[in-house]
Amino acid sequence: MRTFKVSIVLICFLVLPLYSKIYAQLALPDSLLGEVSLSAAIEYAIKRHPDIRKAQLDEKITTTRIRSILADWYPQVNFDFNYQHNLILPASVIGGNTVRFGTNNNSAAQLTATQNIFDRDILLARRTSQDVQKLAGQNTSNNKIDLAVNVSKAFYDVLLTIQQIKVAESNITRIERSLKDAYNQYSAGIVDKIDYKRATIALNNTQAAKKSNEDLLVSKLEWLKALMNYPEKATLQIVYDSLQMENEIQLDTLQLPDYRSRIEYNQLLTQRSLLISNLDYNKWAYLPSVSAFGAYNLNFLNNNLGELYSRLYPNLFLGVRVGVPLYQGGKRKSNISLAEMELQRNDLDISNFQIAVRADYAQALAVYKRNHTSYLTLKENMKLAEEVYDVIQLQYRSGVKTYLEVITSETDLRAAQINYYNALYQLLASKIDVQKALGQIKY
Repeated sequence: MRTFKVSIVLICFLVLPLYSKIYAQLALPDSLLGEVSLSAAIEYAIKRHPDIRKAQLDEKITTTRIRSILADWYPQVNFDFNYQHNLILPASVIGGNTVRFGTNNNSAAQLTATQNIFDRDILLARRTSQDVQKLAGQNTSNNKIDLAVNVSKAFYDVLLTIQQIKVAESNITRIERSLKDAYNQYSAGIVDKIDYKRATIALNNTQAAKKSNEDLLVSKLEWLKALMNYPEKATLQIVYDSLQMENEIQLDTLQLPDYRSRIEYNQLLTQRSLLISNLDYNKWAYLPSVSAFGAYNLNFLNNNLGELYSRLYPNLFLGVRVGVPLYQGGKRKSNISLAEMELQRNDLDISNFQIAVRADYAQALAVYKRNHTSYLTLKENMKLAEEVYDVIQLQYRSGVKTYLEVITSETDLRAAQINYYNALYQLLASKIDVQKALGQIKY
């Protein structure tokens, strides 16, 4: 008798690794984006990432497998034909005498039909078909959410490095101007060469930092392209609106988490529905299987091969087959107990997930609040550092301040700018974590 394990593999409500490996070898033609915003990067990744495409293919495979199993509910009609030539006729002993019977040639054609009336394997497939398809779709949605989060964070990481390079470029421009002033004053004999050398050291350090960030940017862009499944040799033209990004950092911190909005919770509910069907399936093991069958036979018998099909001997029969399971060594009872324990385990998974959602949200919210406070503080520090640098630069040119103070204020400004952009993008990334914990990222 077919078991539930075989049936559940056939309807395939879990991972389909074989087809996933085959599909992973397929690739879409290269496609390039003119400009890559965050939304465009996410949309591109969702359309082209192999994991998403495998999940979508798994949905189609699941639908096709269900359709294949449900086909067993329809009448199964078959046709068979055979021809047989007896070189030696079969013999039988009747009243002490050996008698051979039959004909040298015989042929038969058979048309059979069967109809399942009750079969628990097929009934299981019919009952769980919608849940199986739903679970496959939820798995795709979950993969899309994870991919969107990863692409967003990688995109922000690229922007952070780009901003660090821009900060270095602006600092290089300022230092080169200061270096020129220091050199002119040194050439005029106003100051010694210390200021000139300090400016040179500061310029070299800033140029080295810029080169380091440029090298780092290459690796971060490659990671973003990998997440997007973007052509390897193509260039990503990143575009963004700094003002809009600053406007998007705000988040309602008074929201309360609702585990029912999380895709993981819905997956657990769908699995629970399947486990309930599994329990019912094992209880159905005490019921008989019932099917109807019939056959129409066309028999041809003749010693002369040329006249074999000249005369027909047909027969027709109909019947009902009932299979009654009587004793299986306690296997059915054990399977029912196992199905009940699996259902209880799923209930515990749901309870644990509800607790985990609250903890996940609390942690994500705490990180967001911390990053938000840091962002506001560092934004104010950057403004103050700009003001201090401008004042000291003017005072230095007027001979009031030393060049050491210029270098110090320039270093403070560079650090304030980098810290600000770090805080901005960390804040945006932590906002994504909060939205994911709230179940607000949906695909």
